[in-house]
Amino acid sequence: MIRPLIAIPARFSATTSALRYAAEVNARALIEAVWRAGGEPVSIHPAAGGTAARLARFDGVLLPGGGDLAPARYGATDTHDTVYDVDTLQDTFDLDVARHALESGLPLLAVCRGLQVVNVALGGTLEQDMGGPEREHRHLVHPVTLEPGSLVAGAAGAEKADVSCYHHQRVDRPGAGLRVTARAADGTVEALELPGAHGWFTAVQWHPEDTAHENPAQQGLFEALVRAAATR
Repeated sequence: MIRPLIAIPARFSATTSALRYAAEVNARALIEAVWRAGGEPVSIHPAAGGTAARLARFDGVLLPGGGDLAPARYGATDTHDTVYDVDTLQDTFDLDVARHALESGLPLLAVCRGLQVVNVALGGTLEQDMGGPEREHRHLVHPVTLEPGSLVAGAAGAEKADVSCYHHQRVDRPGAGLRVTARAADGTVEALELPGAHGWFTAVQWHPEDTAHENPAQQGLFEALVRAAATR
């Protein structure tokens, strides 16, 4: 069996002890979840230009978590003190990847920052900070309710799930055409889909890779991506 190629944009890291230098990385748990699902995970270098041609060889895309998008990308005129790890090249590349995947029908799973990238790519906005430690979803496992009949509910095989989160920002206004398909108890948008999209697409605000090794509902998201990639 030939494994479908799943492109995963790398994340810049200022230091990595094993390599001694700055690096481009992806979370091992994320890579392993794609591999378990039957995909061939491939980290790709963030670079400006030529995104469509670079993605032409791939069967699917996974937009992973990471630092914050520059607030100017969604029209904000100020920057909250908690915004961190903004990188212009990373933002440009991720937004290009999201737009190309959606326009071309390339199967796409977006995770945490990835969800926010898709939302901004389609003209949506973000709440720059959810209100500090008492409201943010960092180092937190909490329940979410999934919309019956949605792609995310189908992939998870459930309409309720306990999810592992690490984020201090959330969707403010959804982008054009996006539908909210999961929420937390506090109203935070936890999943987005695009009815009428050319290809399979879902985005989740949580980190399914954190528990995918032991939770079939979370591993199911990666399996759905790889399945769509294998049959496109």
